[in-house]
Amino acid sequence: MNIKEGIPAKIKVQTKVTQNNETEDFVFDLPGQVVKMGDTLYIRYKEVQPDGQEFPVTVKVTPDSQVQLIRSGEGRMRMHFAYREKMETNYKTPFGTFMISTYAKNLHVSLKDRPFSGIINIDYALYMKEEKVGDYHLVLEFTT
Repeated sequence: MNIKEGIPAKIKVQTKVTQNNETEDFVFDLPGQVVKMGDTLYIRYKEVQPDGQEFPVTVKVTPDSQVQLIRSGEGRMRMHFAYREKMETNYKTPFGTFMISTYAKNLHVSLKDRPFSGIINIDYALYMKEEKVGDYHLVLEFTT
């Protein structure tokens, strides 16, 4: 199989969301695909909502260990994560476009060759304008 053309992967996404002193956990086991273009890795999968809607998600990992989470569909979002940097982006919804930013307190990417697999860990705070929305812990694991 050629990773430049994409190879199937098993993907597990775990998110812990803390907002207003309440915590929720979300876990998804999904089929996906991993593609490598140059030194950049793309992990693609479809996020399934409780109502059955599916939204394409791409996680882009650059050689300098910056991560982008790109979500398409009704709410279009491209969140950027860089270790201990505040990164701004737009969140397009049916109700308008909002400016959001992330601050990654922890960001770690670990990749292995055989089988090709990896774990992405991100602890981040999410802000809308200057107001903190919540704290998030995201773990994405993939195995080809």
